[in-house]
Amino acid sequence: MIVYLNTTFCIFIYTDEQTVNSIIMTKLGEILAKKSVNKSMVARKTGLSKARINELTMNDTAKLRLDEMYLIALATDSDPNEMMLKLCEDLRLKEPE
Repeated sequence: MIVYLNTTFCIFIYTDEQTVNSIIMTKLGEILAKKSVNKSMVARKTGLSKARINELTMNDTAKLRLDEMYLIALATDSDPNEMMLKLCEDLRLKEPE
């Protein structure tokens, strides 16, 4: 990794594509990118704003609502169940104490 710093901003250059994707995109963003989906088209079909689609695909702190996920799955010709499983694959129940 190479880091360039100045007083205005910091630029990170990564040689590992997976690292770049994990920094730039959320899991939803990665799913849509793999399908080569146009986010403007998703916004039109779902009724969600382009800003909301961008937030959901690029901001890890954004909370994806179930209705949004369902509409996005339909708009991208994806199975909503499969999309949910991919988005939630890291979730686990807590171990009993």
